[in-house]
Amino acid sequence: MATTNSPLQRILVWLTLILAALISLFPMYWLFVMALTPIGTIPPSEPYLVPSPFSLSNIERLLVGAKDYGRWAINSIVIAIVVTAWHTIFDTMSGYAFAKRKFPGRNVLFGLILSTLMIPPQVTLVPTYVVTRQLGLLESDPLITIGGFQLLSINSLAVILPGLAAVFGVFLMRQYIQTLPSELEDAARIDGCSEFQVFSNVILPLCVPAIAALSIFSFVRNWNDFLWPLIVLRKSINYTLTVGVAGLQGEFSTDYGIIFAGAALAALPMIIFFLMFQRYFIEGVRMGALKG
Repeated sequence: MATTNSPLQRILVWLTLILAALISLFPMYWLFVMALTPIGTIPPSEPYLVPSPFSLSNIERLLVGAKDYGRWAINSIVIAIVVTAWHTIFDTMSGYAFAKRKFPGRNVLFGLILSTLMIPPQVTLVPTYVVTRQLGLLESDPLITIGGFQLLSINSLAVILPGLAAVFGVFLMRQYIQTLPSELEDAARIDGCSEFQVFSNVILPLCVPAIAALSIFSFVRNWNDFLWPLIVLRKSINYTLTVGVAGLQGEFSTDYGIIFAGAALAALPMIIFFLMFQRYFIEGVRMGALKG
């Protein structure tokens, strides 16, 4: 009988993992194949394994037909980076406070914050929209302009500000920081470090894997966000990539070549970002399962 670590079992495990990876990655592969295959309003009846023939015509027609595509990409990048940077700083500080600092009502407050995960995001759409409208965030006036180029509009704040509140990041960082030995903080305090120095010089360097995992989750979530930007963004120049690409679909006919090209280009930054930090991804999933 084969042992637990027998070569046959290892081969079966690897074959299973390879098969699962191929099944998972095939839709993404087919997306890029279709983006490089000249097609029109009639989609192919079956997926191609290679572009037939290979052509960049879909991408050329996309950049000519969707003149705001570059603007959509910039909007998505700015929104995703701003929200990710905020979560990296705020969630780490909050996680440190809940994990290491003792204050009255700490567990009750953390439980209340954690309970908001049970509220479906669709429930808060209407009240959030009312608040953003009353704050005047539905206007399309420029907010930040560099050399005459609009980097950020007021309307973009309607997407950024609600995205700054996310309980998952606080929970993730709290769970990870709880695993760090308290003796390191005590030693830093004995050496005369202030509370901020303890956080910045001791906690932050040890939290690099958790911060990288949090950055991946936050960036991917905000890059792929569709429903809320669709509701609050008014003009094409303020669209994100998800909203802009969805708007390429016609009322009576659809140019699938342009849509495939737009979706493929929109997926590239997310893929690159994931590949840069992929070694922290599994670590982040494991951290979310830790008990505190």
